[in-house]
Amino acid sequence: MTHRHPYPHTDLQEVAHRNTTAVQLLAALTPTSLPSVRAYVIAALGDIETLIDEVTGLRAELTSIRYQRANLLAAIRATLAADHDGDDDPLYYVRDELHAQTHPDQTAGESR
Repeated sequence: MTHRHPYPHTDLQEVAHRNTTAVQLLAALTPTSLPSVRAYVIAALGDIETLIDEVTGLRAELTSIRYQRANLLAAIRATLAADHDGDDDPLYYVRDELHAQTHPDQTAGESR
């Protein structure tokens, strides 16, 4: 089953390029042509870089959270299979994954 993102990623490089082009075009306007509008639009365009940085950080955080969720789901499935097989400690897989996610500096699986 292919997982599709519900919202396709915007090409942030393209957004940044269009933003730079718009700033350059506005800067080329003569100082006497609509100075207040020009200043307002340039300030608004300046916000785009901040938003791009924020979106980039949020994408990285979302990727990390999805990875953690997938690992927890795998641990849950392993726990259910171990319980079904009569393992003495089926919850080991969940405990190990929770430990790995809360103590990422230690190697997972050390305690078994």
